[in-house]
Amino acid sequence: MTPLGDLLARRIAQTGPITVADFMAECLLHPEHGYYSTREPFGAAGDFTTAPEISQMFGELIGLSLAQHWLEAGGRFTLAELGPGRGTLMADVLRATRGVPGFHGAADVVLVEASARLAAVQAQAVPVARHVAAVQDLPDGALYLIANEFFDALPIRQFVRDVAGWRERMVGPGLAFGLSTPMQLAALEHRLADTRPGDMVEICPMADGIMAEVARRVAQGGAAIIVDYGGWHSLGDTLQAMRHHAFADPLAEPGLADLTAHVDFEALAKAAPRHAFTTQGELLTRLGIGARAERLARGLTGAALESHLAAYRRLTDADQMGTLFKALAVTGPNAKLPPGFA
Repeated sequence: MTPLGDLLARRIAQTGPITVADFMAECLLHPEHGYYSTREPFGAAGDFTTAPEISQMFGELIGLSLAQHWLEAGGRFTLAELGPGRGTLMADVLRATRGVPGFHGAADVVLVEASARLAAVQAQAVPVARHVAAVQDLPDGALYLIANEFFDALPIRQFVRDVAGWRERMVGPGLAFGLSTPMQLAALEHRLADTRPGDMVEICPMADGIMAEVARRVAQGGAAIIVDYGGWHSLGDTLQAMRHHAFADPLAEPGLADLTAHVDFEALAKAAPRHAFTTQGELLTRLGIGARAERLARGLTGAALESHLAAYRRLTDADQMGTLFKALAVTGPNAKLPPGFA
C-alpha cells in the first residue's frame, strides 16, 4: 500500500466510500502524494509519451493551423494551452509560427497549469509565457487555445444502469470497487434510450464546465483545438492506469500511476456553438504532415531516419494514434473553422 493509499483507506473507513472522481482527484493532485505533484510522467523515463514528445511535427502543424485562422481575423489575442506538460507543445507552436507576420507580437502566451512543479518545468521551455491556474483566469477577448491530452485526466464519475435507475461506481473498503444504491439521475435521463441494465456510462462534470468557459471565450474571437483519445458518445468502462508505459490496476498503487479515461467528445461539443470533429490522423494529414515529414527526412540516415519515420507512423497510422486519438475544433457561431477541419 502506498502512503496515499493508506490515507484514502483511512478516509473511507471513517466517512464511507468515495466516488471514482474523488479517487482520481486525490491520486493525481494530492499536494503531498499525488501523481502530478511528485512524479515526472512524460517521456521515455516516465509513464507515457504524448504526441508533442513523439515528434515536433505535431505542435508545428497545430500551431500553423491556429496562426492561419488568426491571419484572417487579426488583432490581439491570448494564445493558451491547457495542461502543457513539459511545455514541448507550446515551444513547438511558437517556433513554427515565428515567420507568421505579426502573430507573436499580438499574442499573450498563457499556460494553464494546476501543478506548481510542472509550471516550473514549463517556464524553462516557454520563458515568454505566464501561468494561470484555471481556464476561468484567462483574459477576456480573442482566444486561441490548445488542449492535448488534457481532458482525459479530468476526474470522471461512473454510473451503471440498473432496473431501478442508476448505481454509481464507488471506491470502498480495501480500495475495491462497489456500487451505490439505485438513484434517478436527470443528467442521465437521455441515456435510458440507448443503454440496458448493466451498461456503464461515464460523465465528467469538470470537463463540461471548462468547455463552457472555452466556448464562451472563443465566441469573442479565436478558436480552440482539442486533441485526446476517446470517442463520440460514452459507453463502457474506460478508466485506466499507466505506469512505466504499461497498463496497471487503477486501484493498486494510488499516487504512483497516471489515471485517465476516454474523452466523450460529444459531451464537449454540446458546449460549443460551432465545432468540427475528426481523427488525429486525418487532421494531421489535411495539415500536410506527409510533406513536412518528407522535408525533415532529408539528410537523415540509419537509425535517425527510422526513428523519424516511426514517429510519423505513430502519429497518423490507424493502428496507432491515428484513429484512437480524435480532434475537436471549436469557434464562435459565425466564425470559420481552423484549417484541417471540415
